[in-house]
Amino acid sequence: MARRRRPPRPGAANELPPLRILGQMAALQSIYYAAALILMLFTSLVAGTRFGLDLVFGWANLRGDTTQGWLIGFIWLCCAGVAVLAIIALIGRSKLVLDFALSLHFIHLVVVTFYTGFVPQNVAWWTTMVVSSAVMVMGGTYGCQWRELRPISFGGNAKNSNNAESSTEAAAANGNAGGGQGDEEMGFGRGRGRGRGRDGAGEYEMVNIKGTGDR
Repeated sequence: MARRRRPPRPGAANELPPLRILGQMAALQSIYYAAALILMLFTSLVAGTRFGLDLVFGWANLRGDTTQGWLIGFIWLCCAGVAVLAIIALIGRSKLVLDFALSLHFIHLVVVTFYTGFVPQNVAWWTTMVVSSAVMVMGGTYGCQWRELRPISFGGNAKNSNNAESSTEAAAANGNAGGGQGDEEMGFGRGRGRGRGRDGAGEYEMVNIKGTGDR
């Protein structure tokens, strides 16, 4: 007898195919570097300094003893904020935020190492990357959870609710009309004064019933 295969455990790896994960990772990394290039170029033009790829793919300029080093560190934190928005828009799963955020920074470490030929040695660079990872994880997790907990709205809900309310009101009106017609057919009417039943059962007059104390 063939052995029964166990059903796959529900989780992020089973719900997303590998090609989709690679595509999302490539898109996220591209957005991260695009934001870094734009911000580095803008600050270089404003400050009147020379722009080069070393500002993005290097680590020597990210130092804690110069103003430019602090500015570059701040730019990388801004890029982390842009990556948070990209994670919320592209990923949208709070369980995957940690994996994507750490993978992005690991890929950046590999790129910087291959570009410069050395592992980053500045403490400011490592501190900036750690803070950037924390910002990306916390911001992405909060944003994805907020997106996951939003109420799901289906098309035509308002129209369906209005139709339901109108149907309920129509049914109540029909019930009241049917009840009044039934009373008239049984020889009873509503209101005060004289009247005759529709079945010709005779005239009737509604009077107040006196209690025993009024006699």
